[in-house]
Amino acid sequence: MPETDILNETSEGGVPFIGVNRHRIGVDGEGVTTLAAFHGCPLRCRYCLNPSCLDIDARVRRFTPETLYQELLIDDLYFVATGGGVCFGGGEPLLRPEFIRQFHALCADRWKITLETSLNVPLKSLQTVAPLVNDFIIDIKDANDEIYTSYTGKSNAQVWENLKWLSENYDREHVILRVPLIPEFNNEEDMERSVGRLQTLGFRKFDRFTYRVK
Repeated sequence: MPETDILNETSEGGVPFIGVNRHRIGVDGEGVTTLAAFHGCPLRCRYCLNPSCLDIDARVRRFTPETLYQELLIDDLYFVATGGGVCFGGGEPLLRPEFIRQFHALCADRWKITLETSLNVPLKSLQTVAPLVNDFIIDIKDANDEIYTSYTGKSNAQVWENLKWLSENYDREHVILRVPLIPEFNNEEDMERSVGRLQTLGFRKFDRFTYRVK
């Protein structure tokens, strides 16, 4: 489904998820978390970790905010006791900001909400959900637009607009920026240049790692 169609899609009848993964610890923020991964993404990364999010024939489960909430209630005790909650990933969760807004209205602040995102979405989507999100995990890929475009098939101009807004309107201590070394696309010097540019916006939490590709 094209990005514009996903953004205009309503939650009535449910939206597609490629998976719901329970009892995650130490990978999606504090406490016990459940990863709810949306189908659909604006990027076409060469080493996509979840290619099923782009597959129109992928086996998906459809949820409304209400049915997903009911599905996850089984772990309410774990979420509350450990300070955990739900991590929306994918795919790209910010293609469906209204779903996230409606879901948050059901769980309020009882469960923490984390977003794993590329941030390559319209600013309005970010502005809709930012007040509801406890933590952001942002996959930067690379700050260099030429490298980024070569790897993802799309410019990162929107990413930088969103990062600037986030740095000015959100607690930067609750933002983790993933800056990978991507074989055949960038190197360690590129990584450090990316980190340096992000530091000029006031961000201080970085996850440096290397993609493992076959």
